[in-house]
Amino acid sequence: MSSSVERKRVRKTPEARRAEIVETAARVALTEGLECVTLRRIAEELAVRPGLISHYFPSAEELVAEAFAVASTGELDSLLPAERPHGTPAQYLARYFALSAGEAYDDISRLWINARHLSRYRPVLRDRVAEQERASDNRLAGLIREGVERGEFRTDDPRTTAIQILVVLDGLGAHANTDRGNRPEAVTRMAVTTAERELGLAAGALTGTPLPAAPS
Repeated sequence: MSSSVERKRVRKTPEARRAEIVETAARVALTEGLECVTLRRIAEELAVRPGLISHYFPSAEELVAEAFAVASTGELDSLLPAERPHGTPAQYLARYFALSAGEAYDDISRLWINARHLSRYRPVLRDRVAEQERASDNRLAGLIREGVERGEFRTDDPRTTAIQILVVLDGLGAHANTDRGNRPEAVTRMAVTTAERELGLAAGALTGTPLPAAPS
């Protein structure tokens, strides 16, 4: 009896196959850029025919938009979980800043730069960028609102404060492709400083705070 028994091909459900395609496209988008997300490229990554990819995504524009949405949603869930049972709002905000600083955050910063540029010419992507911006605004505003209700933060307008913080983070992220070795500490901490000022916190309150456990 031959030892080389042919393995049966496992037929994936449409949902599982679509998720696999999108996850692969999101990985390519993060590491190489949205321009590299094509039907042929994703087919090569998955060792399938391009026709299979086009069955789920008739146009590359739809796949690009979905890849961006999945990557950016994953980033948001990692930085600022929707469920936060293991710490206070101040702890989760400190965790948010700690995770969004440094080179580990550069890939997602580059993806946002890439998506905003391409969205000028791609309406489907433009809608997804707007959706993800609203999601980020809402998630951070919700955390700030919770902190106000618990007496940890002071602000009359949590949403405006959230947008101010995100604008500073976006500005810092815009330098993901450049050398930041000579960046002054005051610039590096600008988002944290903005948050502490706008939320009525003492200087350094969001850097010395113990961080909550990562979500399981």
